[in-house]
Amino acid sequence: MGVQCYFGGGTTIQTLKLASIPSIIYPSSEPYKTQTFTLTRNSTRRSPFIIRALSSPATTAVVDSTATTGSTESFVKPQWKAAIDFKSILENKSAVAENLKNRNSSANLELVIELYEKLLALQKEVEDLRYERNTVANKMKGKLEPTERQRLIEEGKNLKEQLVTLEEDLMKLTDALQQEAQCIPNMTHPDVPIGGEDDSAIRKTVGEPREFTFAIKDHVQLGKELDLFDFDAAAEVSGSKFYYLKNEAVLLEMALINWTLSEVMKRGFTPLTTPEIARSLVVEKCGFQPRGDNTQVYSIEGSDQCLIGTAEIPVGGIHMDSILADSSLPIKYAAFSHCFRTEAGAAGAATRGLYRVHQFSKVEMFILCRPEESNAYHQELIEIEEALFTKLGLHFKTLDMATGDLGAPAYRKYDVEAWMPGLGRYGEISSASNCTDYQSRRLGIRYRPESSANTTSTKKGKGRNLTPPEFVHTLNATACAVPRMIVCLLENYQQEDGSVVIPEPLRPFMGGIEVITPNQNSPYWKKG
Repeated sequence: MGVQCYFGGGTTIQTLKLASIPSIIYPSSEPYKTQTFTLTRNSTRRSPFIIRALSSPATTAVVDSTATTGSTESFVKPQWKAAIDFKSILENKSAVAENLKNRNSSANLELVIELYEKLLALQKEVEDLRYERNTVANKMKGKLEPTERQRLIEEGKNLKEQLVTLEEDLMKLTDALQQEAQCIPNMTHPDVPIGGEDDSAIRKTVGEPREFTFAIKDHVQLGKELDLFDFDAAAEVSGSKFYYLKNEAVLLEMALINWTLSEVMKRGFTPLTTPEIARSLVVEKCGFQPRGDNTQVYSIEGSDQCLIGTAEIPVGGIHMDSILADSSLPIKYAAFSHCFRTEAGAAGAATRGLYRVHQFSKVEMFILCRPEESNAYHQELIEIEEALFTKLGLHFKTLDMATGDLGAPAYRKYDVEAWMPGLGRYGEISSASNCTDYQSRRLGIRYRPESSANTTSTKKGKGRNLTPPEFVHTLNATACAVPRMIVCLLENYQQEDGSVVIPEPLRPFMGGIEVITPNQNSPYWKKG
């Protein structure tokens, strides 16, 4: 599977209608309606350990129709700028090119380098012109002959006009460079297998498939017979791939969420519930593509907002444009949210029932840490996932995903695939990604390292930290995606009499219910 060009991103959601809000593309081959959006947000300090960035203006997206009337060409200025390390890209050109090849990325590295070198040259030209203008201004401060003063005035005027033109060119070139450079995905961990999904390496296998002595059912049949789901009514109300949970299935969802939160809180994670609508720019900065042709993101008509596809998005936005205290790291969140995905193109028996749906509940782990710690925390996240699924008695395997299956933000990603006997295959139930500084460079999340060696005394006798802030590393992992967990539990714990046993860890969270038994009043229940 190939990696698409993301302006920050990975997963995809359906556009409800957004003809008036332009995609961020450069150059554009389609005419766009000129429109300006000013996005503001409260910059109030959200936590005692955050220093809110002082230079965080409202972000503006402007479509600048620079072409002549009747032309179909226009330039769309970016809504935001990522702190991309262009020097590193230039110095490691071969490695970046190899990475793009391994990820099947369509990013244009040669164009990025060309634009960057032009930018450096133009910046030098602008600086030289500013120096000349300042020199002329300084000469005019002394006593001068009228003719000399007039000559200097004319020279200063000409320099000013040239400078205005060059500064406009510099702004356009900067925007063009951002558009191209934001397509470049994160670098890849050296141990990641090269290739497509089938080339992914098995990291670990836990348990064995359960052996059944009776004809097994899939979760759809079990759900009907136990009166746990209603897909038909949901399709009438909301459309296909929506569902009602009923009876014990509702309790099972709540039990999974509460049990998962209680387990990860023991590991130092702070529980959160999040907004389920986010600004498009936050979605992009986290590495997702809200406006693309194959997007999985539901966009809200007439606004700059989207429904979230994962809590990773609003959690990543909590500390946007902030400098964190070194002593606060690592910051660990366990966020519960509903998630919305279009699942464009997904169809067939392999995705029926609860396996692939448009709306679902999920608990997502998210970590912000120092750069040197992210590999260790990535291992911790996958170990937490493995421990959770082991406690539930599932048979699963953990995969080190190959380069062609990595989203743009991921430096390395582990997927967990559990055995689903009713479906007769393994299905993905979780993933854990180390995004290094890919997201933080876009979200503007930094921290200031503390070191006694990097302080100096001021006249007032107070120490002043001279260490410049650095970008944190971000990681995310699914602790529990409810629908697929329900699929696993129903299919693996089904009994010959049509009942389903509840795994022991979940029973206290279900009011002591140990078994879901057939509802004899259900039209789907058949004795024997």
